[in-house]
Amino acid sequence: MFSKYFAVFNNRRICAAMLLGFASGLPLALTGSTLQAWLSDAGLDIKTIGWFTLVGQPYTWKFLWSPLVDRFPMPLLGRRRGWILVSQIALALTIATMSGLDPKTHLATFALLAVMIAFFSATQDVVIDAYRTEVLQPEERGAGAAVGVFGYRMAMLTSGAIALILADGYLTWEQTYLVMAALMGGMALITFIAPEPRLQIRPPRTLSEAVFAPLQEFFSRKGAWILLALVIGYKLGDAFAGSLSTKFLLDMGYSKSIIGQAYKVFGLVATLLGGFLGAILMLRWGLFRSLLIFGLLQAFTNLGYWLIAVHGSPDIGLLMFAISAENLAGGMGTTAAVALLMSLCNPNFTATQYALLSALASFGRVYVGPASGYLVVSLGWANFFVASAIIAIPGLLLVWWLRQTIEQLDQSTNESQADL
Repeated sequence: MFSKYFAVFNNRRICAAMLLGFASGLPLALTGSTLQAWLSDAGLDIKTIGWFTLVGQPYTWKFLWSPLVDRFPMPLLGRRRGWILVSQIALALTIATMSGLDPKTHLATFALLAVMIAFFSATQDVVIDAYRTEVLQPEERGAGAAVGVFGYRMAMLTSGAIALILADGYLTWEQTYLVMAALMGGMALITFIAPEPRLQIRPPRTLSEAVFAPLQEFFSRKGAWILLALVIGYKLGDAFAGSLSTKFLLDMGYSKSIIGQAYKVFGLVATLLGGFLGAILMLRWGLFRSLLIFGLLQAFTNLGYWLIAVHGSPDIGLLMFAISAENLAGGMGTTAAVALLMSLCNPNFTATQYALLSALASFGRVYVGPASGYLVVSLGWANFFVASAIIAIPGLLLVWWLRQTIEQLDQSTNESQADL
């Protein structure tokens, strides 16, 4: 009976979403945790390594140049795939160039190359998000989000854990980054064979139109500000619960190795399973019902950490249960949230609108840390996790309040695809 739901995963568009998700995630660790390990092995001091954490700023500000992607199509491979190809070639060349340098003797050049990798990677993210939104049919968006997250996580393991293993006695750091550059170059082949979106849209005629028309179009919609509040608030409780989770578990007496194993094994598997389960259920339930139920599950599973706090002493079984439940619900919620962002984008301005909406959606994940610290001091750990569940309630109320709008989004996108 479930064959019709699994069938959505079996087509070129979904395959392209997964493989391009891998391409999107591959550069991330190369300017983050893996880069820090290389710098540490090279003998750089902690202050210098700390400054290198700023090289990832382009990921935060990518919406600033997203209008250029909408305005100026490349002369080959269509409006989106041409930009993806250029970004991937630039990434492969920049990573390869970095692999030929010693960070200790060429520190300034090394830092510049790291910023360039982050810039090209952020640009690739903008275009891949736009491409995925345009190439997937409405009923495929949940599946596309799930396989995209799967590809992204596998890429982060490749450029993170696998790169560290390679550099730990098998290859030098220079050779390891050269391997990563070759993998990135190989992604260009995926871009060549990826299907072109059926819906062909005229790009904005001027740069001014590319910058301002997406905002004008979005805010001309009824309830635009409430929709933005939903985008920010839907994952806010989840963001609070996860913001200081490692510190919490350390305070509860769990060892660093146990925490790492729990997140890397149980957390990763549960997140991926939640993404795929969410995609299947979205086909059955639709966007509104999925957002509501997955949001409720996100809030409820935050209380798994409350159970750990109330229990007081380390319990491996309870830890695995809490992390698995939270990540399972989080994976389902992420699938529905990504599908919502896709449905909110006007095809004329997909790159710009998705970049802006995704930046707002990540607001909680990026900025709740300081507030979480104060809440923990004021409330204690157990009450903090109860508060994180309560913080999720406004987002759920917004889903309920916007029921008609969300159902119309679901219906209108299906009708627009049927007209093609």
